[in-house]
Order: sequence, then structure tokens, then C-alpha cells
Amino acid sequence: MEPLVLLNALATRLLFFLHSVIGVWRVTEVKKERKYWLLALLNLPLGLETVLTLKFKEGKGYKWFSPAIFIYLISIVPSLWLLELHPQNQACSYGEFLESFLERLSYNATWSLGHSGTVARVLVNTLSTVCDPVWTLGLHQTFLLLLIIGRWLLPIGGEITRDQLSQLLLMFVGTAADILEFTSETLEIENLRERHALVYAILAVWTWSMLQFPLDLAVQHVGCGLSVTTKRIFCLLLCRHSADLWNIGISLFIQDGPFLIVRLILMGHFKVINQMLVFFTAKNILIVMLQLYRLVVLSLDFRASLRYQSNSRKGGVGCCPCEPNSISLPPNDGNPDEKERATGPPEDSTAVAVERLRTKIFYS
Repeated sequence: MEPLVLLNALATRLLFFLHSVIGVWRVTEVKKERKYWLLALLNLPLGLETVLTLKFKEGKGYKWFSPAIFIYLISIVPSLWLLELHPQNQACSYGEFLESFLERLSYNATWSLGHSGTVARVLVNTLSTVCDPVWTLGLHQTFLLLLIIGRWLLPIGGEITRDQLSQLLLMFVGTAADILEFTSETLEIENLRERHALVYAILAVWTWSMLQFPLDLAVQHVGCGLSVTTKRIFCLLLCRHSADLWNIGISLFIQDGPFLIVRLILMGHFKVINQMLVFFTAKNILIVMLQLYRLVVLSLDFRASLRYQSNSRKGGVGCCPCEPNSISLPPNDGNPDEKERATGPPEDSTAVAVERLRTKIFYS
């Protein structure tokens, strides 16, 4: 096992563990109950996954899916839910918060120097004074940043190239910005937290949108084998445009589609209308329309390529695993020998060979 691969694998999972523990600690501080420390047990599968990955995969990643990121989601999402549903998680003045934070930081530093206190104790005492919304928003932001940085640091497997990884990380940056904007813009609407069912719905959509981060399907081409029940046309389409189709599906069913539905419900049913909500709703509508347009373009291009191949291609092995490996050469009207090689031997090849031998002896 390479030392750099081992270091990246362990360091990334350690960052995931520490951030999850910080989230659990904040929940216990807010709820004032020590039983919430049991949420830290959700990190046990991460330790098991680390051992299995180092033993069987030598620290490298898996095909199409990242178990470490998925387990990290499981360990941190419950803490964020509890913080968002806490009744005291209301808006606070950032100007007053910053002024109070600096005053407490200066006071705790002075107390630490006079009483031989530690830097860690000063930091903990100061961070404990941060108001709940700032803590929750900070955990959301660091959570999304760690997802991107962690996916970057995790050793890549043999199924994904560095070029595909760079494309995936760029997609994650835009996705993380949209998700953070969705939660901050919807949950900060005035009097929205009084409607608990709506808050649950928003958090459920947010959790659903996070499931795209462990997936690498949007940048990888997925091959498909030919079977009895497989439709050849769909198989060919999936083989040629798998990454584009997964990207469209993730956008329509995991991110932009659900975000659009929630915002339309806010505007139509709950009569919540403001400038930013209208703008982001229009953006989601535009993205959904562009994704559907992209799907239509891919379908038309695929049908056109099939018609072109059926008219112009005279033979050869298919370029896709779904295409049959059959050769069909056209007959040649010139040389009879080439015609026989193109069309194949007749049914009684022995009789033809004997007849040719007789003709050759007769003319010689």
C-alpha cells in the first residue's frame, strides 16, 4: 500500500469523524441532555468501513459509490436535523453577535493568562457563547465544504480517472452552493418555523438532495451487458450517453425538481412571496426546462445516429457492449472468389471444392 494513499484515506475519514463529533457536541450543548452523545455511535460504521477498505481495496475507492461519504452523511445529518428543529434556533443580530464574541474572546484570553488556563479551554468557552443560528449555519457550511474536500482527498479507484474526478468536484461545488442557498433561503422565511410540517418537508428534501454526493455516476460511462430481457435500443442509449442521462436524472429527481416543488408550494399554497424566492424559483424552472431539452436533444441525436449507421455502415464489430459482434459484408459482383468470401461458403462446400478441382485439371 502506498504511504500517500494510506495518509489520504485515514486523514479524510478522521476529518469526517471530528466534524460529526462537533455536531453531536453542539446538540448536547443546545439540548442540555447528555443522552445525545449516543449519536456519536453513528461513527462506528465509518471505522468498520475504514478497516475493510484498507484491507480489501488497499485504501482506494469503489466503483460508482463512496461508502465513506455515505456513512459521513448518516453520522452528521441527524445532528443538523436536531439543531434546525430546536425551538430557540431563531435569527440573531450578526453585528451584536460579532461584538459580543470579540469581547468574550478578549475576556477569556485575559483570564487564561492570569489563571494558567489552556488555549483549548478558552476556545471552548468562547465558542459556547455563539448563538444557535450561527452555529447551525456554520455546521451546514463546513459540512458541504468537507464533502467536496473529502471527495478530493479520498484515493480514487481504478474506475474513475483524474479528469472525471475534476469534473465531479466542479459539479459538487455548484451543487453545494445551490443546496446551502435552498436551506438558508427557505428556513429563514418569517414565521415558517411555526409550521412544523413544512419544516420537516424542507429538511426531508434537503436530506434527499445530499444523497447525490456519494455517487460518481454523473461522470462515468456505465456499460451494459446483453441479456434476454434487455431492450437493445435502450441499452445502446445507456451505453453511449450514460453520464449525461445520470446527470439529467439527478437534476430532475434529486435536486432541482424537488427544490422547485417546495418553492412552488411555498408561493402557491402558503402565499410566501419575496424577491429572492421568485428568482430562485425561476432559476429552478429554467434548469428543469434545459435538462428536458438536453434529454430531447440526446434522444434525437441517438435516433439520427442509428439511422445513419443502418444506412452507411456495411459491417464491423459494434462499438458498444450491447451491439452484436456479427459481420455482414455486401456481395461483390466483380470477382467470383471475392463474392464467395463476402457471402460465405455455400451449404455444400465439399461439392464445390471437388467441382473446382475437376475444372482446373480439365483446363490444365
